[in-house]
Formats: sequence, structure tokens, C-alpha cells
Amino acid sequence: MAIVGFIFNAKDQQQMSKVRASPSANALPYKNPHAKPTSPLLSATPRRKGIYIASSIAVYAFTAYGFYLYTTLLAEPDHPLPFQDTDVTDRYHTTAKHFDADVSSTENIWGITNLRRRLAEQAKGDVLEVSVGTGRNGVYYDLEKIKSLAFVDQSGAMVEIARKKWNSLHPGYERCSFHTQSAMDPLSASAMPKAGFSTIVQTMGSCSTPTPAATLAHLGNLADPNDGKLLLLEHGRSYYDWINWILDKAAARHADKHGCWFNRDVGRILEESGLVIEKVERSHFGTLWFVEARPGVRGGGELVARKEETKEEREKKEGNSNGSAAGDEQTVVL
Repeated sequence: MAIVGFIFNAKDQQQMSKVRASPSANALPYKNPHAKPTSPLLSATPRRKGIYIASSIAVYAFTAYGFYLYTTLLAEPDHPLPFQDTDVTDRYHTTAKHFDADVSSTENIWGITNLRRRLAEQAKGDVLEVSVGTGRNGVYYDLEKIKSLAFVDQSGAMVEIARKKWNSLHPGYERCSFHTQSAMDPLSASAMPKAGFSTIVQTMGSCSTPTPAATLAHLGNLADPNDGKLLLLEHGRSYYDWINWILDKAAARHADKHGCWFNRDVGRILEESGLVIEKVERSHFGTLWFVEARPGVRGGGELVARKEETKEEREKKEGNSNGSAAGDEQTVVL
């Protein structure tokens, strides 16, 4: 019996060893109680990692921009600041050299670079780009769809940088011209197509001109009246009052430094321009406008635009309750 018992015990031990060596499919995996928890980002799937990274970048960008606005509000100016909508375009003469370095990272983080690409890739035929700046859109034009290009900016320093960029990207390309002038000034006859421009591009231009609605109306006059198109990327007021309050408080300091009034009402500017708005996309809390438009109604051969009122004129109109002509809508033929 002792021998039999010994044999059974030996078999039982072998069977138990097999069971321990080969756990069932339902057995829970072993967990080391002393192991450190893995970072959620490291253990995430590729899709979740992308969400984590995108969220982190968005938080960083919003925080950095908020900090910039906050410090701008607190900063004490060492000289008188410009009044709202004063012409501050001369600032670009001094900022041209470091403009790209100042805005590149911000535009990439906020997705503005992709919007520039979307806009420029639509250009075709005879193309005019105003407020060309340092030529940040030049790399995105599809030259196979383009007959000619004319680039305009009031800052000679910016135009020179844009010209060098273009010549580096497209050496030997002869169907383009560069013009240092206001967008409101007449273009040379050699740059102006007989039927008007097929496409007119403006990115971040309405913030820097003292007459944004009149400028857009004038651009409408330069477009082909039959199938001309205007492509705009502008920034201004938000959907939200608290953001607009911050923009208003920081506007004068920002304009004094960068030559840009970033608190303008883009919707009102578009309405006053007389252009026919075909498509609008707003992002970045409503501050960024992606616009596709075409020339509007013309009177006497020119586009009719509503007169741009000064702040004092608007206040006077609002305070006028006797129904006089001061409250009537005014138009001007450009």
C-alpha cells in the first residue's frame, strides 16, 4: 500500500506541475504588484496617440496665445498708441526681415498654413495676389492652371523677400510681376488682363489696410465680371463677447507693433464691400474667415460699395432719433 500511495502521489504531483505550467485560456495574466504604471500616451494605440498629441498642441497654442494677449494688456506703452483703424502699414517695413520667423510656428500650430494651401490651390487663369507680404502663399500655386501672376504689396521690403522666394522656387518663370504699391492704385497695363483677373487672392489683408471694405470693392472691379473669383483668408472678431473684449483691449498695442488691427468686424466689411459671398467658413472661435466670393452688382460700370463709416459717424447715427438723412444708407461709386 505504501508503494501504491507513493506512486499515486508522484502522479498527482506531475499532474499538478502540468496544470501550473499550462494555465487555461481563462486564467488571468500575472501582474507584478511592484511594477510602475505605464504612461497612457506610451500605451495608447496610434489613433489615441494622435488625439493626445493634437490635444496637447492645441492646449499649448491656446495657452501661449492667451499669455501673449494677457501680457499685451498689461504692458505699459512707452509712446502714444494709434487710434482704432489708423493706418499702421508702415510697421511692415521694419518687421519684414523677421516676419516669417515670427509667424511660421504659430501658423503651423493653428492650421493656418493648410488654409493658405487650400486657398492658393484654387487659383487659376490670370491671378492677382494683394497683400502678398513675404510670399507665404507662393509655394502652393499650381502653375499648370495659371496663365499669369501679379503680386502686390505696399511694403517694398516685403515685396523684395517675396520676389526672392519666388525666384528660388520657380527659377526662370517669366509670367509673373511684382508691384510695390497700394492695392487701390492702378496696375500697369502689362499686368492687367483685358477681361479682368480670373482669381484674386488676399490673405490677412483686411486687417492692415485703413479702408478694408473699399479695398475689397476695388478688387471686385479688377476681377473678370463673368467668372472672376475672390479668395480671402481674413481674421477679426469672434463669435464670443469675452474674446472680442480681449481683442479690443489689446488691439492698439498689437497694431502699433505688428501693423494689424485684429479686432475688425470681417462680416461687416464683407457686407459693405458689395461682393457676392458664395462660401464662408469660420474657425478659431470665429476669428478666422475662409471666404469665396465673386464681383457684386455694378453701377455705371463700377462696383457699388457702401461707404465705410468712422466710429464717430456710427455713434452719431445711432444717437440720431429724428429719422433724418443721417440715418440713411449711403453708397459711393468707386
